[in-house]
Amino acid sequence: MAATVLRTYCFLDALQPQQATFIGKTARGFLPVPYQASLWVEIAPGIAINQVTDAALKATSVQPAVQVVERAYGLLEVHHHDKGEVLQAGATILKHLGVEETQRLKPRVLTNQIIRGVEAYQTQIINRSSAGMMVLPGQSLFIFECEPAGYVVLAANEAEKAAHVNLVNVTPYGAFGRLYMAGPEAEIDAAAAAATAALNAVTGKEPEKFVDR
Repeated sequence: MAATVLRTYCFLDALQPQQATFIGKTARGFLPVPYQASLWVEIAPGIAINQVTDAALKATSVQPAVQVVERAYGLLEVHHHDKGEVLQAGATILKHLGVEETQRLKPRVLTNQIIRGVEAYQTQIINRSSAGMMVLPGQSLFIFECEPAGYVVLAANEAEKAAHVNLVNVTPYGAFGRLYMAGPEAEIDAAAAAATAALNAVTGKEPEKFVDR
């Protein structure tokens, strides 16, 4: 049996209001509120995330909002008002998996682009598939993509801390994580810089091979 790979290990000290609300709108678990601490863990193979959830919940008082079980990857989010409980859940998960935090994969930014002055017809296309805020005609649109996918929540959270922007969509599971944000041009520039800097600061193992696009 192949060893479990720790793809994402990401602690957020305070979920920003839009990030927390987006999770509440799209997740099926116990939903967080703004400024709770949050931990995101992504592993391979995916089916093992069930045991990870079991270990974290039995050892601490954290609540799970997100559990995604795919064939290749599994993703878990847990949160709590007490940061200590979330950190303890993380320590329990690492012990269960038999790995250290330093063995997580280092994220790579694949797409970092800004569309300025978005046309009305394009906003309609984006808004039809959005689970968050709307993009308005004339705003700037920030599109961000990374791998492993789970790290996109860090990019979204830090971008929201840094700028007054609208969180349009976040997809933290699958082969790639994707983020869409909209707002005034200067604010979007600040959000893009914060998101990129956050992922560049994450330490970890260089993956042997990223998925070829």
